[in-house]
This record gives sequence, C-alpha cells and structure tokens, in this order.
Amino acid sequence: MGDSQYSFSLTTFSPSGKLVQIEHALMAVGSGQTSLGIKAANGVVIATEKKLPSILVDESSVQKIQLLTSNIGVTYSGMGPDSRVLVRKSRKQAQQYYKLYKVDPSGSYFSWKASAMGKNVTNAKSFLEKRYTEDMELDDAVHTAILTLKEGFEGQISGKNIEIGVVGTDRKFRVLTPAEINDFLAEVE
Repeated sequence: MGDSQYSFSLTTFSPSGKLVQIEHALMAVGSGQTSLGIKAANGVVIATEKKLPSILVDESSVQKIQLLTSNIGVTYSGMGPDSRVLVRKSRKQAQQYYKLYKVDPSGSYFSWKASAMGKNVTNAKSFLEKRYTEDMELDDAVHTAILTLKEGFEGQISGKNIEIGVVGTDRKFRVLTPAEINDFLAEVE
C-alpha cells in the first residue's frame, strides 16, 4: 500500500509516520528555482531566479517577488500557484518586521541573517556562509545576492531573468527594475 492515499490532508499521517503532503511540498521547493535572502546592517535583500516555462510566456506576467505590505516583500521557490495562495493569506496577517524570515512548507519559520532555498540550496548556503558579515551594507548585500545566484545559474544572468527586492533605511520594500539590476551586475563583473 503506497503513501498516496494519505496525501490528501496536511494532518493525515501515513502508516510509516510521514506527513506526505509536507514531503511533496518540500520536494517542490527543493526542485524550484534558487531564491535567497540576506539581512544587511541597513536593510534586507531578497533575490530569485526568474526562468520562464516557455519563450511564449509574457515575462511581465511572471513576478516571483511580491509586496506583502509597504515594508515586507516575499519570494518563493516551488509552485507559483501555492505561492499566490500564501501571499494572499500573508497580506492579511502581515505585521511590521525588519527581519528576514524563511518559512518552509510545514509552516516552520525562523529569523535568518542569510538563507537560500531551491534546487541550488547547498551551494548557495555555502557561498552565503563564506561571504556574509553582520556589518554588510545594503549594496554589498545586493552584490552578494547576485554572486550567490550566479554560482548555480544556467546561462547568462541579466536584469530580465532574476528579480531583487530590497528594504532600506526608509523601511519601504521595493523591487529593483531590470535596469537597476543590470547596474549592480556591471559592478560585480
């Protein structure tokens, strides 16, 4: 008897003691595009790969970084539709934080100084562990985010195929434009 009959609910355990829905969600995140976050001395940076499923998809219709409140942004690795549901729910519950939180599919969350998720998580976390410093400024955190994404990036990285969001000293979250990302890319090359 397989675990598939136990995958209909988040709180139904299989005979082997597993929460199968949570395992499926963790696998989806693990195979998703790399996303990361870095807490700087004067803000927070989140970044993600933005790969389109087809060249026919209008790239302006795919946004992997979303605004929750005026000072909170979020990105995801895994299933886009799942992310949209969580973003809608989070907007209703969001409070004013100036920290970097990572939430896994089981609902566990922790405050992080820097973290990553997605298919390149091992290399990305290793790179962040080497590069992160607590006194890092926001621009340095953006550079580190770009260099971390480049570690496992397939193809040429540009402002069109990654997204970066920042919260600065003004405590307002915003997504950088492709032109701004290209300026940062020029600085790290």
